[in-house]
Order: sequence, then structure tokens, then C-alpha cells
Amino acid sequence: MQAIIVIDYSYDFVATDGALTTGVAGQRIEKSLVEEVKKFHDQGDFVVFAMDLHEKKDKYHPEIKLFPHHNLKDSQGRQLFGSLKILYDEIKGNDNVYFMDKRRYSAFSGTDLDIRLRERGITEITLVGVCTDICVLHTAVDAYNLGYKINIPQEAVASFDPKGHQFALNHFSNTLGANVY
Repeated sequence: MQAIIVIDYSYDFVATDGALTTGVAGQRIEKSLVEEVKKFHDQGDFVVFAMDLHEKKDKYHPEIKLFPHHNLKDSQGRQLFGSLKILYDEIKGNDNVYFMDKRRYSAFSGTDLDIRLRERGITEITLVGVCTDICVLHTAVDAYNLGYKINIPQEAVASFDPKGHQFALNHFSNTLGANVY
């Protein structure tokens, strides 16, 4: 069994008027990302939605010094974007679909993701979503350090920083040994 981890594909990160949007780059990957998720779900693989969660009054979170407020609890900005939201609404409740909150860049940091993957015998993961050079990258580094085989479909990841995006793609394959296709 494999897993796909959908990272931060939310309104705030993808919509044109999102609080911290990847804009056109994030919108361009929607079809490929949704196709990947659907493929994994239809095969019976584990589908994880790892979503950034912030609270406006959290003065201790380090990101408040780096980025504007985004993905705030109970906000429209935190909702899955576009056709991914439609697909999620169709598949949620399935035993192989897991929606999780994360408070740091990596989906592994401070979460039970590693436990959930290991209890299912998963050793190989595919990462999709945004931002390639922030949350996807940090999740990939943690996955590498935990011994997972990593796949990155480059048509299903995006960033608001083209140079950072390219750096991350190179880092995935050249430093983490990920399969970038």
C-alpha cells in the first residue's frame, strides 16, 4: 500500500485572492493534483489531506513574523480549493481518507502522520500540493529522514517562487533521492 499526501491545497494558497496565494502556478496544477488523488483513492491507497492551521490570536507561532495571516481556523481560506474540495466531499468518511491539521511546514512535525502510515505498512509516499519549496519540501525532508520512498509528480506541485520551486525539484531528486516525474 502507498499513500498520497495532499499538502495545503487551500483557498488561501491557491485562489487569486487568497491570503498567501501561489496564484496561477497553483491553479495550473489543479487538474493533475486531483487526478493523482483520484487514482490513489480508486486503487484503495491511503489519501492524506495535510492542512495548515493557524489562529489569528496565536502570537507564538513563528510564521506570523514571516507571512500574512492565512489558513485561519474556520475560515474560507482554509477550505480545500476548487475541484479538490468536490472530490474530498465525495470520498471523506472512507477508512483510507484522512484529513489532518498541521501547524508547521512539515506534515510530520508535531502530528501523528508517521504512526498512521506505519500502522498501514506504508513505505512509499507521493507528495502533491503547495508550496513546493516550503511545506512540500519540509515534508519531503522529514519523510526522507524517516526512511520513506518519495515520489513527486512535478505537474502536481507549485510555488509562488519559480526559483524556489526549481530548487526544491532539484533537491528532491539530487539530495533526497526522490522520484520526480
